[in-house]
Amino acid sequence: MKFGISYSTPFFGADPEVVAGFARDAEECGFESLYVPEHVALYPGAKIGPVELPPSLPYPDPLECLTFVAAVTHRILLGTGVLLLPYHHPVVLAKRLATVDVLSGGRMRLLTVGVGALPGEARAAGVDFATRGRRTDEAIDVLRLLWAGGDEGAGYDGEFFSFENICSFPKPVGVRELPIHVGGSSAAAARRAGRRGTGYFPGGRLTADERRRQFALARTAAAEAGRDPDSLEHTRWATLDMSTEDVEELARQGVTRVVVTPGTAEPGRRREEMAAFAARFGLS
Repeated sequence: MKFGISYSTPFFGADPEVVAGFARDAEECGFESLYVPEHVALYPGAKIGPVELPPSLPYPDPLECLTFVAAVTHRILLGTGVLLLPYHHPVVLAKRLATVDVLSGGRMRLLTVGVGALPGEARAAGVDFATRGRRTDEAIDVLRLLWAGGDEGAGYDGEFFSFENICSFPKPVGVRELPIHVGGSSAAAARRAGRRGTGYFPGGRLTADERRRQFALARTAAAEAGRDPDSLEHTRWATLDMSTEDVEELARQGVTRVVVTPGTAEPGRRREEMAAFAARFGLS
C-alpha cells in the first residue's frame, strides 16, 4: 500500500510558510505523495451534493502550488485531487504539466483529473456543462499525444480541439507520457478510468457497495478497451486514525494507495498526527 496526504487548501489556506511546512513535514514523515485540490471559480450558493461551498474559500492554482512544493522538497511525489480538466486547454496544460515534472525532477506523477460538479464554474470557464465529459476524454488524448510527439509535429481533429503539426517541449522526465488518474464518483468516471486512466480515485461519499461496483466497472471498461485491468491503480480517501486492519481490508479490495487529510490546521498538532500515522505504518 502507498500512502499519500492531501493539502486541503480551503482548510489550510495559501500562506507560503504553511504550505512549505506542511510539505516538508509530509516528506520527512515518509508519505509517498502530496495532493492539492482545485476549483477554478466559486460563487454564492455553489453546492456539491448537500455541501455548500463558501465563495471565499482559498483555492490557489494547484499546479502553481505544486511547483512551490517541489521547490521546498526533494522526494515526495506531486498529485492533484482533482484537477478539473475540462476547464483547461490541453495544449497549454501539456506544457505546464511537463514543466512541473522537469522542474521537480520527475515528480509530477499523480495527476488526477475530474470533470467538475458546479455548473456556474463551467459557465465561468466558458465550457458547456453538459459536454464536459466528452471534452475531458479529448483532453486526455491530446495531453498524451503532445507528450509523446516529437519534432515532426502532431495533429488532432476532434469535437473540441483541433490543430496540425504542433510540437510541445520540454517532455516529461524519463517517460513517454505522464500518468493520468481519473477521479469522480459517477459510473462515467469509473468507465473513463478504465478506458483511459492509469488509475481510479473515487470520491469520498460512496457507500462500500457503491465503491465495489464502481471499481468493478472500471476494470470491466479497461478489459473492453483491450487494457490490462490488473494494471489499474486504485486510490482511496482515508483517515489518519485508520488501523492496520483497515489498510489490510482495503488491500483485499484492490486498493493500491490511500490519501489522508490531517484533522487540524495547528502546525504542531498536525505534525504529531502525521508522525503518529507514519510510525504506525512504518513510512519513515
